[in-house]
Amino acid sequence: MENKINIGVIGYGYWGPNLVRNFIESSRAKVSMVSDFKTELLLKAKTRYPAIEVTTDCQDIFTNPNIDAIAIATPVSTHFDLALAALKAGKHVLVEKPMTVTTEQALRLIEEAEKRNLVLMVDHTFVYTGAVQKMRELVVSKELGDIYYYDSVRVNLGLFQHDVNVLWDLAVHDLSIMNYVLQEQPYAVSATGISHVPGEPENIAYLTLFFNNNLIAHINANWLAPVKVRRTLIGGSKKMILFDDLEPSEKIKVYDKGITLNGNRNTNTENIYQMLIGYRAGDMWAPKLEMNEALRTEAIHFIECIEQGKRPITDGHAGLHIVKILEAATHSMQQQGQLVKLNLAEVAV
Repeated sequence: MENKINIGVIGYGYWGPNLVRNFIESSRAKVSMVSDFKTELLLKAKTRYPAIEVTTDCQDIFTNPNIDAIAIATPVSTHFDLALAALKAGKHVLVEKPMTVTTEQALRLIEEAEKRNLVLMVDHTFVYTGAVQKMRELVVSKELGDIYYYDSVRVNLGLFQHDVNVLWDLAVHDLSIMNYVLQEQPYAVSATGISHVPGEPENIAYLTLFFNNNLIAHINANWLAPVKVRRTLIGGSKKMILFDDLEPSEKIKVYDKGITLNGNRNTNTENIYQMLIGYRAGDMWAPKLEMNEALRTEAIHFIECIEQGKRPITDGHAGLHIVKILEAATHSMQQQGQLVKLNLAEVAV
């Protein structure tokens, strides 16, 4: 019988149980140990999975010689120390998003993983959804033509975070999707935001990203909205996409709509706009999507990367890319929207 990848999970709060379930349900992995400092959470894990060993001390996972890989599902402020300790212990690492709180920390983890020839993967779950995979396919195949803009709204009422602002909590999803789908690197960002709870991080933020080739992106993130919205528009020269993650079935709709530029620029000024811009309105279609659970796909990908020595789709460099943007956005927000230049050359994929 083929040997299974033996996994330890640190953190059994919100996301940890999902990681444990998906690894256990994979035929190629085994979860042997779960760590959390809250004993009531460990009791839940032990009740549901009696064969799993539980501990309040994550050092037990680091020092366990039978564990091949560690999944980290803890607050972002703890990611660096836990991931570095795991890598130094010779374990492959899957770490929740965002990868770290600084670019220096992210670079250090990448360096350690590469030095030890270990897999370092970031849990950018949306990248593994059928909808996002399809959007990337449509962009890469030039079905949409040249990409003009990426516009995303991710808002809801709560959950307010105390250690990170709304961009680090919500916009990180859109940035990971955008990075994977567009395959373009922004050269600058501008962000504005505000906090309505004294002493707490910004709960509303607007992030604009500037790219070459007349491409622009905008993300609206908000913990103080009366409704939950998860909607993205991608506009191209040929076609446009509406991605609504809350739609139960037709999450993606592709519209054959846009503008056409016609006419002679020497036309008299009265008619120049009429002559240059025409509008095209064609059919809409909803492509069939893979409906597998994204985290299941991601868990299998992590296992395959360990088994085959492959580079993960959402590897440390992808995680570093997002952290760099979030760091720059936070700096811009502190300066009330000041443009912050980015240098993402070393993390290009």
